[in-house]
This record gives sequence, C-alpha cells and structure tokens, in this order.
Amino acid sequence: MTIAGSDVVVVGGGHNGLVAAGLLAKRGARVTVLERRPNVGGAAVTEQPWGPDYRMSALSYVVSMLPPTVHRELQLERFGYKIHPQHGYFAAYRDGRFLQLPDDVQRRHEQISKFSTKDADAYDRWTAWLGGLAGTLAPLLATVPPKLGSKRPRDLIDQAMLAWRLRAADEQQVGDITRLFTMSIADLLSEYFESPHLQGLLSVSGIIGTWAGPRSAGTAYVMAHHQIGDIGDGQMSAWGFPEGGMGRVADALRAAAEHFGATVRTDATVARIDVRDGRATGVTLESGESIAAQVVIAATHPKITFLEHLDRRDLPHDFVECIERWKTRSGTVKVNLALDRLPDFRAKRGFDPEVHGGTIVLGETLDEIEGAFQDAVAGRCALTPFADVCIPSVFDRTLAPEGKHVMSMFTQWVPSGYASEPHTTELDAYADRVIERMEVIAPGFTDSILHRQVIGPHEMETTYGLLGGNIFHGELSANQMFHMRPAPGYADYRTPIAGLYQAGSATHGGGGVTGIPALNAVTEIVRDQRSGLLATLRGRRRS
Repeated sequence: MTIAGSDVVVVGGGHNGLVAAGLLAKRGARVTVLERRPNVGGAAVTEQPWGPDYRMSALSYVVSMLPPTVHRELQLERFGYKIHPQHGYFAAYRDGRFLQLPDDVQRRHEQISKFSTKDADAYDRWTAWLGGLAGTLAPLLATVPPKLGSKRPRDLIDQAMLAWRLRAADEQQVGDITRLFTMSIADLLSEYFESPHLQGLLSVSGIIGTWAGPRSAGTAYVMAHHQIGDIGDGQMSAWGFPEGGMGRVADALRAAAEHFGATVRTDATVARIDVRDGRATGVTLESGESIAAQVVIAATHPKITFLEHLDRRDLPHDFVECIERWKTRSGTVKVNLALDRLPDFRAKRGFDPEVHGGTIVLGETLDEIEGAFQDAVAGRCALTPFADVCIPSVFDRTLAPEGKHVMSMFTQWVPSGYASEPHTTELDAYADRVIERMEVIAPGFTDSILHRQVIGPHEMETTYGLLGGNIFHGELSANQMFHMRPAPGYADYRTPIAGLYQAGSATHGGGGVTGIPALNAVTEIVRDQRSGLLATLRGRRRS
C-alpha cells in the first residue's frame, strides 16, 4: 500500500529527529516523522513505571542547554520547555568527609583546600584552561566535518574553510587540543591536581556513558565534550533538569514540529528505506505501507540504518565494513528509584539544595573508578560500582507526590556483553551494591526506597534502540570522532545513497541531548536542495 508522499521522511522520533523535522517544516517542507515506539523522545523520555504518582526520566536524565539557534528557530519555551539549572558536584566519603564544588569561587576554594591547598589554587587555572579551549572546540561541534583527503574542488574548499576557522589557534592551543584527543582524563588531571578525591570527582565527566575507564586514552576529550562542547555557539555548557522530566523536552520538540506543519507518527516501525538507482525514494513500514519522499533522514543507530533498513548491496563495500566495525559498547546501568524522603548524608546533615539538587557522585578516588571498569573488562559486574546520581524532584514537584522524590542513578560498569541477554539476576545484585554504597554515606537510605527500576544494556538496546546500551550511538573515542563519525567521507551527514541523510547521535556533534547533529544535517540538506526542493520551500516558510 502506498500513501501520498512527503518532501521529507524522518526515521526515528528521538530528539535529533524531532529537531530536524521542526527546522525543515518551518522552512515549508512536508515532513513526516516515523517512530517505532508508542512515544517520541528516544532515550529522552519520561515514563511512569510505578503508576501515575511518579514521573521518571527513564534513561537520559539531564539536558545540556540546546544551541540558541534551536531555541530561537523552534520557539521551545512557547511549547513548555523549561529548565531548572543543576548545581555542581558533591561526593561524600566513607571516612565522614565530603567534597563539594559550588559555583561560588571562594566557597569552592575552601572545599578543595580540605583535601589540598595546592589543588584549590590550581582549580582556577584548570577552569581558565578549559575556558580558553571553549572558543576553539565549541564552534567545531557546529562545523560540518570536511571530507579530509578528498581532492574534489568542493571538498578542498571545505577543508580550507576549516583551516580558516582554526586560524586563531596558536601552537600551544593546537597542542592542547591534540592532548585532549589522545590523553586519558587521569593523566590530564594529574598534571593539575594531587588529591585522589578531587581527581576522582573530576574524572566523572570523562567516563560517563563510555566503555572506558579514567586511565583509557581519549577520555580527556570526553570530558571536554561534556564540559565545553555540548552547547555549541562558542559557549561553556550548562546542565539542567527539564520541568516534567526528559520527556518534556521531546514533547516540546514534537509540539514545535507539529506547529510548523510536520506530521509525527508513533507505533510506525520502518522495515526498509527504499532505494532506486542509488537514490532514496522513501520508506516502507512493517505494516506494508510505503511513503514516498525526496529526502530521507535517518536519526537511528547507524547499524540499524545501514545494516537493517538498507540492502547492503546498495552500499559500497568499504562503507559497510566501517559500519560493521563501528564500536558501540557500553556497560552502563540505569537505576531509578522512588523515595519517601531525601537522603541524609552523614558527612553533611540536613537538606542542602546545592547538594540534593546537584550531581551526587558515588566514587571515592580515580583508582576506585578505574577498578570498576577493570572488573567489567574482566567479565564481571563492578564490585564497587560508580554512579552519577541526581534528584530532579528537588526542583520539579511535578515528578512525585508532596514529600516524595525520584532519584536517577546512572551507574557503571557491567560487562559489555550484557547487551545480548537480560542478565536480570546479575543486574539486581549489581543494583543492590549501588544502593549499599549510598547507604554507607547516607544511613537509612535503603529504608527510604519505595520503588526500584533497573534498566541494563539489553533493555537499552531492545526497547530504546541503543545498540550495545551505548547512549551516544557509538563510542566517543578518537577513532570515532569528527571526520570518522561514523565513517570516513560520510561525516558530513550525507550517505552513499543520494537523498539519504543521517542526523543521529552517531554523527559529529552527537553525545548528549543537544540537537546539534540535526541542526548540522538540516544545513547540509538546505545546501544540497537549493535549486530543487528548497527553491519552492522558501516561499512557504512558516512562523
């Protein structure tokens, strides 16, 4: 069965797919978004695993501020997008001490001085160094990677433009960027700090969601990606809790896209992307329904797009090999809890909005965190799991009944092979150990738990489409970055199939809820379609 076509079909209703749909619909395109699940959002969803009283951000749990371009173009606040800023790091230790990193410079210096006066003095130098790199690194996320090595005139121009954008970087900055891409976060931090506790706390952003420990090469860049890169537009990133949970982000993006004329369909599973004579012509759903389109945008995992939705015979052999070896391991486990009260930390008693409304880190030292990863590499769940914990209901009272709270525990690591099977018994025992860690520093915590949900790599893959359980659709390693993401010659959001574009997190700028891949992909679609589809659309732009 064939229905009336669209100008554009977007496969996958995650946040990137919705951003692309909204931007193109605003430009006048007839856009249809197809999402296989009952709701949009991908990993950015709010669910109710314990009934109507609690609303839980099932996987993604914080948002880095979307680029101002996306805000401005899609008018997100108009559709209910509201962010509660998240406070800084807090870690309580077994020996009764704690380390907190508030925004206030003097208080932060006092906190770090408890562990090392040298480190307290060095922290400002560290943040200044990161800030100095922001002007170079952040704009790169909004830059479409050129086809390095290509001798075609257009590609040579793109390469020259990249060099021009980087002209302000001096020899030292180029060296610093090289170090970021190649060093471990452990080695980088050791150049600034001596305290194992501060090193452990700051290493968190270098290993979150990765199949890599803090001593793994390339984790220094992962830190920079989260600390500098996610916002784009040359600004330092900021993190926050969306009002209503992460699903509210997706709801606002969907409402914006529909306002501008897009059609968003759920429970619409794509069986294949249709190709004729090397060009995408639309999609066919599992129901047998076909939708014709001039442009198809895949916002799904590249292994799904290129190895399941397409016939490999339509793709170059070397490209297929690149996708087949695309690394998408994880080892992360999400533990979601409903609580009848906030945790009361032995090291810092009572309620503190900067503590309970910040990032609570379960991880005492860098070596301890590295040990958790090495456990998983050896094929066993971490004996002492690491966790990045937040309690969004401190600020957002729509998530739980009065006096009750929801807690997100993003934990690592279990063996990467756990994506192939549920491993329910092992995951339950692992989650028990995570909770035991919190109990040690916050006595009575275990008794405060009303409900528990454990989402492991297998469920992340089968339910949410995160192959391997990887939240970035592919590891943020040096060999999978920039012009290599997801394959050499195809990091510009195009594919070997004419009219088929990619805009998922496995493309450049992906990793976090940012919308940057979609923003960049739309830029390239507009560039390619100026003399065709977009010549018509310019006269139909919607406001």
